[in-house]
Amino acid sequence: MPAAYAFAHLHDRSPHPDVIEYLERIQATLDPFHGRFVIHGGTLEVVEGEWPGSVVLIEFPGGMAAARKWYASPAYQDILALRTDHIEGDVILVEGVGPGYDPLNRAEKLRSADPTGYER
Repeated sequence: MPAAYAFAHLHDRSPHPDVIEYLERIQATLDPFHGRFVIHGGTLEVVEGEWPGSVVLIEFPGGMAAARKWYASPAYQDILALRTDHIEGDVILVEGVGPGYDPLNRAEKLRSADPTGYER
């Protein structure tokens, strides 16, 4: 089972006290689901297009089920407004690819009957 990720593109960050409290409490919400920060607002370099804001990436080795359970968990829902009340952004949960992933398979699907090229 491939890992899943919570990906956030955050705009207009602000060091509001609620945001600081959110940061102090978020890891405890991730621990039961083995979630870990992979990227947390580090330096980024835009090489194509525009990218206003910062990036957060959290990995869930347990896959999409774990990511969904974390996001819906009472512990996370209890702190969510601490961030969303002060920082605009977009957050998605996305399934990663497994260790044997080969983009040639995607290309073959695009050339064949499956016009989406997505593995199902």
